[in-house]
Amino acid sequence: MQKETSAKAQKVKLALRAAFPMTIPVMVGYLFLGAAFGILLESKGYGFGWAALMSVIVYAGSMQFVAVDLLATGAGFLQVALMTLMVNIRHVFYGLSLLGKFQNFGAKKPYMIFSLSDETFSLLCSAEPPKDVDRSWFFFFIALLDQLYWIVGSVVGGLLGSSFSFNTQGIDFAMTALFVVIFVNQWRETKSHAPALAGLACSVVCLLLFGADNFILPALISMVVLLTVVRKRLDRPEEEATT
Repeated sequence: MQKETSAKAQKVKLALRAAFPMTIPVMVGYLFLGAAFGILLESKGYGFGWAALMSVIVYAGSMQFVAVDLLATGAGFLQVALMTLMVNIRHVFYGLSLLGKFQNFGAKKPYMIFSLSDETFSLLCSAEPPKDVDRSWFFFFIALLDQLYWIVGSVVGGLLGSSFSFNTQGIDFAMTALFVVIFVNQWRETKSHAPALAGLACSVVCLLLFGADNFILPALISMVVLLTVVRKRLDRPEEEATT
């Protein structure tokens, strides 16, 4: 019994050690992003405790920034629900693409679904654990560490916002900057750039057709359709490289 407990503890420790370096880019971004959210929330009269609570329970990234104005204007439940659906509808596609990866996660699966932020999704798609590391624990710690970074950043931002006065104009651009950093990092680490170029093309076309406020959902749908159609062609070079 003691040997089994020790072996499990060692397995968890190895997974945590392997996952942490993968999350460093997200850590840097989330500490600043979380701080930006905490500052914005405090500027509307909500202290750092509310920032921490939202980051623990809601943990919705861009939706938390939108929620700052919704809270300040006293938006109704229906308005909040519809806005949340519009902002986070992309997570439907994230979840569908990870059904196979989460299949054998057991008790970890509910948290993996809850914690599936944009940046965590990006890491889960691109990262692979070393051979001696448990796969489910490895991905679990990626998700958990990312949320912890966001919580810490939110609390720090709330505390800073209550201690100093800030001009909050443009501070939410930090979210866009983090997406760019992750995209560049994935571009450098992958051999095939076709999926990234396809995503860029779909985004630009949908931006021109639907405008900046409505292009995200059509862009995601077009990406899924396009990548599904050309998936076999994209997988063929990787299969040839491994043979």
